[in-house]
Amino acid sequence: MTVIPVNPTGLAAPSGYSHGSLVGNTLYLGGQTALDEDMKIVEGGIVEQFRQAFGNVLTTLREAGGQPEDLASITIYLTDIPGYQANGREIGRVWRELAGSVYPAMAGIGCTALWQPEAMIEIVAVAVIPDERLRS
Repeated sequence: MTVIPVNPTGLAAPSGYSHGSLVGNTLYLGGQTALDEDMKIVEGGIVEQFRQAFGNVLTTLREAGGQPEDLASITIYLTDIPGYQANGREIGRVWRELAGSVYPAMAGIGCTALWQPEAMIEIVAVAVIPDERLRS
């Protein structure tokens, strides 16, 4: 099968990677941190970083024709698990605001650092997009 890169114009231009890789109906969403369009990590703590990182995932998903309910799996890498847990209700509210109340299989993994030193969160996901909505 052919691998089609998915790089929305609304996200920072990638260099050496793709925001997503579409293979058939499966979209592999590359790790998204809280980078804004100026290639800077948003300020405001874990909740705002979650909002930006998850928003980046959804931007790439929508570029391929997907919707939040097409997400099959999400892995969240965190440098501050206690901070994420302490803000769980607010993060849940942001999730519902951006994606509704559909929740895919999910994992949260603690790590000591991410690519950008100020990043606290990175989200990787997989989605399966129905044929009738697929854009390639």
